[in-house]
Amino acid sequence: MSQSVLTVMAAPAAEALVEAAAEAASAALQRLGAEIERHAWLAPGVACDIVIADLDPDQANAAARLAITERCPGAAIDLVAQPIEGRRKRLLLADMESTVIGNEMLDELADIRGLREHVAAITRRAMNDEVDFATALRERVALLRDLPETALAEAGARIRITPGARALVATMRRHGARTALVSGGFGVYTARIRAELGFDLDIANELLIADGRLTGQVREPILARDAKLAALKRLAAEDGLPLTAALAVGDGANDLGMIEAAGLGIAFHAKPAVAAQARNRIDHGDLTRLLYAQGYRAEEIVREA
Repeated sequence: MSQSVLTVMAAPAAEALVEAAAEAASAALQRLGAEIERHAWLAPGVACDIVIADLDPDQANAAARLAITERCPGAAIDLVAQPIEGRRKRLLLADMESTVIGNEMLDELADIRGLREHVAAITRRAMNDEVDFATALRERVALLRDLPETALAEAGARIRITPGARALVATMRRHGARTALVSGGFGVYTARIRAELGFDLDIANELLIADGRLTGQVREPILARDAKLAALKRLAAEDGLPLTAALAVGDGANDLGMIEAAGLGIAFHAKPAVAAQARNRIDHGDLTRLLYAQGYRAEEIVREA
């Protein structure tokens, strides 16, 4: 069987436990018959690679997760398991809202109108795959009809960049990867984040505006799960890459298609339905964990200013 790698990563609150977590994971893998070929610390006290042979990555992930839970209950430890060959990806597709930024921009716009709680409840249901994404988007945007166009900038001033996002984009670009922001949100915000973080391109929906006010409509067709998956396939084809060379990350149900199809798909601080279905997830750490998962060492990461 080919080599695999399990990357054990600690959030800041769990750094004192990461060595014990790595030891527990190694012991569990050995009990299953895996050969531990080496340990490699990518960042001391933060991220450790365990390179193994003769064990499927999914089985390694499950066994290590159980062992770490027993040894270090409640510890903020993230795990990613994958084949070691080709782990550094040459294409990044990232969701924007609640992934690259901490906000849901429709919720922010709704807050200006005094409808945050109502709209946020619909957002949560859509992201957890409880209602159709496109239907929920139309419903929420309709509630914003006649909102002044100036509200877009007011909501934009609230944007919070997720820790590690700048480092993720800058490091992957420095090492030759193409980076794309693919969002079910709106181009008025993806264009801003693309420019600020240095993404190569952005793909998003368009809010319709007339006479300085939101019309309550979105330009059709709406970019949702299928469109994100199509974007992954198209960009990979444009670059002459197999899907195995891509990294896709997101938190919501409309990200599942690209997460499942990419060579490395990550559910990032994801909604429960998404976390349950994703092969790999980051529940605790920031977006630099996507770099450690690709085998980048701390000294290779382009640090945020």
